[in-house]
Amino acid sequence: MLAEAAKAPGTPRKKAVAAGPRVRKPKIGVPAADQQDRLDRMQAVIVESLESDKAEAVVTLDLAGRAAFTDRMVIATGLADRQISAMALHLEEKLHEIGIKRVQTEGSGGSDWVLIDAGDIVVHLFKPEARALYALEKMWGPDLDEHVDAPAPA
Repeated sequence: MLAEAAKAPGTPRKKAVAAGPRVRKPKIGVPAADQQDRLDRMQAVIVESLESDKAEAVVTLDLAGRAAFTDRMVIATGLADRQISAMALHLEEKLHEIGIKRVQTEGSGGSDWVLIDAGDIVVHLFKPEARALYALEKMWGPDLDEHVDAPAPA
């Protein structure tokens, strides 16, 4: 089967997109309940850090089984570049304190959007205008999972 896929036209990235999201496999040797507790603790640290830095409209989304790149997403708003940069820096420090060593940050040099990838949880810090423009809550929110039946023709 892999040999057939290798011969099919298209790049590996396009093939992965066409295949749809992968379901993230549980970590080997770690019970699912322990993984869930770890995610809950990590999310609590993230939300607490953002709220202590006066982030506005903090939203968490559960993406388990819906996205291959993360299990949860946290979205928050900051009013100024300096506030967003401080929130990102403090969040990296707090994640490091709880044992998450590999945290990648994009856009922290003063932009409208900072992304913090902590592996199982991805954090988006926006200025209000950028948050409205990208509308990640609408893109990843649970409303899109609900199937709406089309009305029957009269």
